[in-house]
Amino acid sequence: MSLHVPLPHRSATPVGAATKAVILVGGPSRGTRFRPLSLDLPKPLFDVAGHPIIWHCLAAVARVKQIQEVYIIGYYDESVFRDFIKDSAREFPGINLRYLREYEALGTAGGLYHFRDAILKGRPERLFVLNADVCCSFPLEEMLKLFMERDAEAVILGTRVSNEAASNFGCIVSDSHTRRVLHYVEKPESHISNLINCGVYLFSTDAIFPSIRSAIKRRTDRPARLVSYPSSDNLDNFTMPRAVADDDDEEDKKEVIRLEQDILGDMADSKQFFVYETKDFWRQIKTAGSAVPANALYLQKAWQSGSEELAPASANIVPPVFIHPTADVHPTAKLGPNVSIGPRVVVGAGARVKESIVLEDSEIKHDACVLYSIIGWGSRVGAWARVEGSPTPAGSHSTSIIKNGVKVQSISILGKDCGVGDEVRVQNCVCLPYKELKRDVTNEVIM
Repeated sequence: MSLHVPLPHRSATPVGAATKAVILVGGPSRGTRFRPLSLDLPKPLFDVAGHPIIWHCLAAVARVKQIQEVYIIGYYDESVFRDFIKDSAREFPGINLRYLREYEALGTAGGLYHFRDAILKGRPERLFVLNADVCCSFPLEEMLKLFMERDAEAVILGTRVSNEAASNFGCIVSDSHTRRVLHYVEKPESHISNLINCGVYLFSTDAIFPSIRSAIKRRTDRPARLVSYPSSDNLDNFTMPRAVADDDDEEDKKEVIRLEQDILGDMADSKQFFVYETKDFWRQIKTAGSAVPANALYLQKAWQSGSEELAPASANIVPPVFIHPTADVHPTAKLGPNVSIGPRVVVGAGARVKESIVLEDSEIKHDACVLYSIIGWGSRVGAWARVEGSPTPAGSHSTSIIKNGVKVQSISILGKDCGVGDEVRVQNCVCLPYKELKRDVTNEVIM
């Protein structure tokens, strides 16, 4: 199935038809780590730095003049992205954007293969693939340049992290001179490299689809797992069989094909697989709390580039700060740094907001304090109340901290339509929607 917004007539043979892009968004049965925020809004549409997470991916793709067709692939209902696609058609008139819906979770490579006919229409030579839950500057032009210079089959975006954090990601071993990928392991048990996979790729279409096809064929050589499987002669009509569930784990209920586990390791055997190492910011947006550091990174980038969307610095605005035009912020309230204020938000006199996201229709009353927090849609923070999280070390890729021997969320999160009473303090808590907090709470999940 697909949701397609037609754009004005274009040339029959556009100059940039050789390169297309795919943004992978997953679906509703995943993203549980983004709760309670994903209870009310799909994660790709959650606002970070004044725009949906997926918008930042699309804006980066739109800057690459060779790209004119972009596909969003996931298994959300078509209606989920309808408004976003309509808005994007106006904002990015040079991009033809479509949503392609999987019938179930097929994996990061399985979805590409399932929709290969649509992707390969017009015979593109190259395909960018971006995971939507990645926050970075998306150096796509630089990746494309490396791809062309090396006559590559694939280029992966990489970045350096601490040795301790590396095992949580896909790790890349590369030649420091040629930048060729020598070895790739997803979440290795022992240390092999601190150069990790950023979840952004550029593939030759002649290389990626045969690689996925080979991975599918390997799966069919393990028939005990599958209910039905095609012969090797019929692989072109293969659309991913259902698997027999051996246990209750979601990953084991379906045979999915994933770029990270099933494709990249084999591509490293090719002499034409390269890594572009970014020195700019990067992090994943996996948990709800991780939206706050991502918000800060995107705001800082916008401030450095002189974005007119941001509020100008003043005595009570410590940049970077995004304030939606419909928000009502009292001139004596102090905001920033790294704050996003959503539509129709009301911020009262003397309030202090720092390192936080305040979502639409919420209210922060006079003299309240919000630090390292997310204030959910329609929530209310009372006068003289405090909603605060804890800062995490610079460069950390986790928003969990240890308090009294227990791992807790460092970002305080109020779900939709929560209320914090006057003079109440909420610290390092996650509050599910529609809760009223009338007493101080610390290091709790409020159900």
